[in-house]
Amino acid sequence: MYTQLADWHGPGPWILLIPLVWIAVVVLVIAVLRRTVWRRHGCGYGARAGFGPGSGAGAVAEHPLAVLGRRYAEGDIDAEEYRAKRAVLSEPPRGDPGGGGAK
Repeated sequence: MYTQLADWHGPGPWILLIPLVWIAVVVLVIAVLRRTVWRRHGCGYGARAGFGPGSGAGAVAEHPLAVLGRRYAEGDIDAEEYRAKRAVLSEPPRGDPGGGGAK
């Protein structure tokens, strides 16, 4: 009696590619998470375990206008002081104090 199982010689060498496919899937998922979700929540660059998001030696400094807005929202400064400091931070940078250019 002839059956297909008697003529079967195993999965063949292509079976070695399956772990490589799963490794590629895991690497792809980690890359997508690092570029999207983890970066938004501060779990990637600069954050250290146990110190909270955005802390550590590699933490990126907050923009001065964002700090000013946060201080105003928290009630640390009043509206007049907020407007004055925002005007100073928003003005374009000045040239050299000596009034010189390249000599």
